[in-house]
Amino acid sequence: MRVLAVDHGQVRIGLAISDAGGRVARPLQALAHVARAADAARVAQLAAEHAAGCIVIGLPKDGEGNNGPAARRVQRFGAALAEHTAIPVTYWDESNTTRRAAELTGQKRTARPALDAIAAAIILQDYLDAQPHNPHPIAP
Repeated sequence: MRVLAVDHGQVRIGLAISDAGGRVARPLQALAHVARAADAARVAQLAAEHAAGCIVIGLPKDGEGNNGPAARRVQRFGAALAEHTAIPVTYWDESNTTRRAAELTGQKRTARPALDAIAAAIILQDYLDAQPHNPHPIAP
């Protein structure tokens, strides 16, 4: 099953997609933020175009691991997204993904446009790596 990941920001929305087997993430693109409903409709459309079976949204935690204002903003986006698609929406901790993307690419954190989709891919790969994979056993 393909999984679409979202790194939702106030300026841009980074997107990543998995392979059909749901094992490997790759950056997809970054969208410019317009408005919650418009952003949700566009992400839902892309999820459908890529035949995603699940959408994972990065959830920012505060320094103590709690949901702060940024997490609540992301959850409002997730609720809007759920209104535009029947594809299940779930959340995954996005702690340090932008920093990890910057380290991975050698880019400064201020050079964000290129990092948003990479951060989404990191969120997605973390999510995929945490999922139990059923290796399709051969029948006796």
